[in-house]
Amino acid sequence: MSRQFRRQVQKQKAPAGGGIGNMSMPNMSSQMGNIMKMQEMIQEDLGSKTVEGTSGGDLVKVEMNGRQELISIKINPSVVNPEEVDMLEDLLTVAFKDALAKSQELGMESMSKLTGGLKIPGLF
Repeated sequence: MSRQFRRQVQKQKAPAGGGIGNMSMPNMSSQMGNIMKMQEMIQEDLGSKTVEGTSGGDLVKVEMNGRQELISIKINPSVVNPEEVDMLEDLLTVAFKDALAKSQELGMESMSKLTGGLKIPGLF
């Protein structure tokens, strides 16, 4: 995707009326529209991908999709002890943070395909 986008940008010729570099304003608007469509497609795709965060040697597992939406929490029955609720809470927190970090990384990888590795504020 990004190579094709770069080629299109390089082929654009700016009219005498201006633009940025060698792109006219209508062409820039068109390219931004294409970028927004691709971003929507990536976000849709991220919704179908999942990651799993774990803690306590897989005693607690948290599953999220690529949009950082919680899908499920699995708890091994061996850690359910009414006297150690604080330990279970800690395990859940760690597993959730692990899944969130993996989900964010998945999103960054997908968006870098769109931007050719450039980190553009506001895209993700």
